[in-house]
Amino acid sequence: MPLLHANSSVLLVVDLQERLMPAIAAGSAVLDNNARLVRAATRLGVDVRASEQNPAGLGATVGEIAELLPRPAQPKTSFAAGFDPGPGTVVVTGCETHVCVLQTVLALRERGRDVAVVADAVGSRVETDRERALDRMRAHGADVVTTEMVLFEWLHDSDNPAFREVLELIKQPRQSC
Repeated sequence: MPLLHANSSVLLVVDLQERLMPAIAAGSAVLDNNARLVRAATRLGVDVRASEQNPAGLGATVGEIAELLPRPAQPKTSFAAGFDPGPGTVVVTGCETHVCVLQTVLALRERGRDVAVVADAVGSRVETDRERALDRMRAHGADVVTTEMVLFEWLHDSDNPAFREVLELIKQPRQSC
């Protein structure tokens, strides 16, 4: 897949929920990277969509992410986020990598969509599950990228009017996933 472009991408944030995130390995790093991506997407005009798996059981989207979203997360019971996220390359983040993220990505690929999965913005309770899911998504044609790759590709050029603002997000201290 070629470079990501802000004018032809949509960010899909999958199931970053209150009762799920405390169990996610490196969950705070996953949340930090999602916050960076949502902030940058909003600044660069990238559409942002989000889902919540069975919110009655797993709770709402965590507050620090929910307050950044331009619209409320869409509830679902299917493990795949089955709604159409909109046109363009779908940049996918969220939890759990080996369940809802994986099934969402595979469903999008079945429909012929270009998908980029942000490796440091997805998480699972067990790292082996996350790693194998990333391998499987890659094998089915999804690009596996990082938060910084996405941000710099969306910016495209240091002359971008949002460069300084997005650069501040990039410079924030990062944790490993």
